[in-house]
Amino acid sequence: MDSRLRQLLDSSLSDLEISKELRAIIKEYFATLDELFAKTQGKDFLVRHTRYIDSIVKTIYKIAVRKLFGIYSPLSNAIPLTLTALGSYGREQLAPYSDIDLMLVYEEIEGYNTRLLIEKILHIAWDAGLKLGHRVHEIGELQSVAKEDITIKTALLESRFIIGSKYLWFEIQSELTQIRHTDQKEYVLAKLEEAKRRRKKYPLNMQPFLKEGVGGLRDSNLLFWIANSLYGVSSTRDLSGTLFSDEEYKEYRIALEWLFRLRAALHLVAGKKEDRLLMQYIPDLVSKLQIKGTTPQKQQQTLMSKTFQAMHTIDAFSQTFTKKMVRPLLFESTNVPLFKRARITAGFYECEERLFSRFIPKERHITNLLQTLNLTEFTQYDPSVLYVAKQTKSPKKTSKNLLQQIKKLFYKKRLYAPLRLLHQANLLGMVVPPLKKVLHMPQFDGYHQYPVDIHSLECVRALEQIQEPFIQELFDSLSPEEQAMLRLVVLLHDSGKGRRQRHHEVGAKLLRFYAQKLGFTPELIELGATLIKYHTAMTEIAYNQDIHSQKVIYAFTAPLGSKKTLDMLYILTYADIKGVGKDIYTSYHANLLRELYNQALEALQNKEILDEVTKRLRKEKALMRHPDFQALPKILQKKILSIDSNLFFIKHKPEEIIQIAKRAYETKDFSYKIDEEDYLTIEIYRRKPLNLGYLLGRLSYLDIASMEVFKLFDQIKYFRIEFIGKEADRGYIEQVIHDSFDMDKQIRLKRPIIEPQNITIDCDHSKTYAFMGIEAKNQKGLLAYLAKVFDDFGIDIATARINTVKGRAKDMFLIEKNGKFCSKKEQILQKLTGA
Repeated sequence: MDSRLRQLLDSSLSDLEISKELRAIIKEYFATLDELFAKTQGKDFLVRHTRYIDSIVKTIYKIAVRKLFGIYSPLSNAIPLTLTALGSYGREQLAPYSDIDLMLVYEEIEGYNTRLLIEKILHIAWDAGLKLGHRVHEIGELQSVAKEDITIKTALLESRFIIGSKYLWFEIQSELTQIRHTDQKEYVLAKLEEAKRRRKKYPLNMQPFLKEGVGGLRDSNLLFWIANSLYGVSSTRDLSGTLFSDEEYKEYRIALEWLFRLRAALHLVAGKKEDRLLMQYIPDLVSKLQIKGTTPQKQQQTLMSKTFQAMHTIDAFSQTFTKKMVRPLLFESTNVPLFKRARITAGFYECEERLFSRFIPKERHITNLLQTLNLTEFTQYDPSVLYVAKQTKSPKKTSKNLLQQIKKLFYKKRLYAPLRLLHQANLLGMVVPPLKKVLHMPQFDGYHQYPVDIHSLECVRALEQIQEPFIQELFDSLSPEEQAMLRLVVLLHDSGKGRRQRHHEVGAKLLRFYAQKLGFTPELIELGATLIKYHTAMTEIAYNQDIHSQKVIYAFTAPLGSKKTLDMLYILTYADIKGVGKDIYTSYHANLLRELYNQALEALQNKEILDEVTKRLRKEKALMRHPDFQALPKILQKKILSIDSNLFFIKHKPEEIIQIAKRAYETKDFSYKIDEEDYLTIEIYRRKPLNLGYLLGRLSYLDIASMEVFKLFDQIKYFRIEFIGKEADRGYIEQVIHDSFDMDKQIRLKRPIIEPQNITIDCDHSKTYAFMGIEAKNQKGLLAYLAKVFDDFGIDIATARINTVKGRAKDMFLIEKNGKFCSKKEQILQKLTGA
C-alpha cells in the first residue's frame, strides 16, 4: 500500500480533507500510468492497476470504520459488511478509465448501524473522485435480485472479495453457488440472445468496438460466464485440455492479450473511457505500443491488421466453444429423427438451410470439406461446423480434384456462407490464394467501413441478395459460367490492394492466374480481368463527372466493348457499393448508376466513335507512361488529357502531343511556326480569333496538301497547314499571318464548283458535334472559300482534317452544336453550292 494511504489511516483529518487528499493521491497515481504501461502492458498492467484501486477501496473502508468506531474499531470479520468487485474490476481486467463496479453486501444485525458505514464509504469514495458504479444488497436478497435481471446475475457470478467480513463472504459464495445452479438453461439462452443482439449492433468494422463488438472482450466474457455457470470454473484456462486443446487456448490467449494491451493504451491515449478504436487515436497508439514499420502508414496498418486478426481469433474461439458447452443443455431427443432425415453426408446435417456437424476432433482433408459444402445451398452454419473446419489441414500440393471442388464453389447460388466459414476457419487464403495478402487488411480511405477481406465477403453477400429488380434481371440473364465468373470477380475485385501498383491492375493479373488454374475459358478470364480493371469506373464517373457529356460516356464505354461486359460491370458495381457498409447505397446513387448504364448502352450502338475512343485511350496510356509527359506540371497534364478531339490523339505521337501542348500552354494571344525543311508547313496557336478565310485566301496561290484544326484547352486552337512544295516568300507569309488576326479584314473569293451530292451533313453525329464532309475536285481557293463561309455564319470548327489525294479534296469537319450550324444548314448548302 502507498505510504501516503497508510498515513491517512492515522490522521485526524475531516472527511472532506481526507477525500481531498485521496483525490490528489489518485491524480498523481494516474499520472504515472503511462510509465507503468511502458514496463508491463497487457493483462499484467490491468492486474497491477486493479490492485492499486483495491488499495484505494481498502483504505476508504478502513477510514470509514475508523471514523465511526474510533479506537473501538472491531476486526473486519466482526462487521457484517463485505466489499466485492464486479465486472472488469472483479475479473482484474480494469482498464484505466473504466467504471469501478463495487458491490457492498451486508447482513442486518442489531447493534451495527451498517447502513451508516456504507454511506460513509460511498461519500468518501465519491468525494475522492472515484468513478464508482455501485450496488448495495442485503445478503438475503441476492437470489431475488439475480432472478430479476440476467445482467445483475452475471455481475454477481464474477464477484471478487476486496475487504470486509470473510464470514459474510463465505455466505455470499454459498448464495452465488445457488444462483449459479438456478435456471441455468434460461440464463444461458438469455445470454446467447443478448450476445446475438450485441454482435448485430456492433459488427467488426474499421473502427472496431474493442469491448462490445464482434470478436471483442465481451465475446470472451460470454465464454467465461457460461463456463462459470455450467462448470463453476474461476477461469477459462481451467477448461484447457478438456473443452479445447492447449494449442487452441494459447492462440486465443495471445489474441486476448493484444486486446488487453490495446484497450489500456486506448484509454491512456484518449485520457478517458474509450473502447472504440477511432482513427484519430491510431497515430498515438502506434507510438505507445511501439509498433514497428518503415513508414507511419505501415505502422498504422500493422496495428489495425493485428487488431482485426486478434478479434477474428477471439470471435471464432468464443463462438465455437460457447456452443460446444451449450449443446448438451439444448439437446432434445425429439430432434433426433429430424436430424437423421437432415443428414447430407457422414457427420453433416442441414436443417432449414443451416448446416450442422458434431464436435468430434478429427483431422480431415480440405477436398472432403469442400465436397460437403458443395452438396447443399446452406445460408447459415452452426459453430460445430466451424469446429470441424478448424480441424482441416492444408495440403502440401493442390490436386486436380481440389481445384475442381474450389471451382464448383463459384457455381453455388449461395456462396457467402461457405466463404464466411472458410474465412473464420483460416482456410480462405489457402482455398483462394489471391486473397492472402488482403486478409485483415485495413482501409483508411474514410469510405470503406470494413477491412478488405470483410468487405469482399459482404460484396458476395450483396450479390446473392440483390434487391434491385432490374439488376436481378441482368444477373439472371447471364449463363451459369458467366455467373460463376462474376462471383469470382466480386470476391477478388480488391485482391490487388496493398501493392505499389494500382490495385485494379494487380487484381486483374491475380484473377487471370487463379481463374486459369481453376479451368475457366480464356474468354471468360479476359472478361473477368476487364471487370476488375474497371471495377470502380461506374462509381467514379457517376459520382464525380458529367454523365451527360459524350466524351465522358464514350471514354467509359470504349474499354468495355459489349453489352455483356457493361451488364456485368453494373452488377459488380452494385455489389461493391452494397458491401461498403450500411446505408451507403441509396436511391440517389441507384438513379445515377442506372442513368450512366442507359447512356453507356446507347453509346455502344455507335461503333465508329467507340473505335476512335478506344484508339485514343491506348494513345493516352502510352502518353502517360512517357517520361517527358511525367515531367510536365500536373496542371498541364490534366489539360492535355482534357482535349476533346479523339483525332488529335490518334494522329499524333506522344512526343508531338507534348510539344504541341507545351507551345500552346506558353501562348498568350497567338504564336506561329513556319517550317520549310521538307515542304512548307505553317503551325498557328491562337487564343484570340483568327480570320481563317482571309488567311487561306491570301495563301490560295499555294497548293494546300492538308490542314488540321484542333481545339486544345483554355480556348486555344491549333492549326497545321501543309503545302505542296517549299518555295515561298517567308516575309509575305508572316505578314499575312499577323493580318489574319484582324477580324475586319475582308477578301473576295470566287465560289468553287461543289455539287450538292458532294456534301454530307450529319447533325446527329454525336450529342456535342455535327459532322460535315466534302469530296470535290481540288480547286484554287476551295479551302479558303469553305473557311470564309464558316466565318460568315459564325461556325466554330472543333476539328478539321483536309487532304488532297489524286486531284480530289477530301475534307472533314467536326462542328460544335451551338445552334448556328444545323439550324442554318440549308443556307450554308446554298452558299457552298449556289443551288
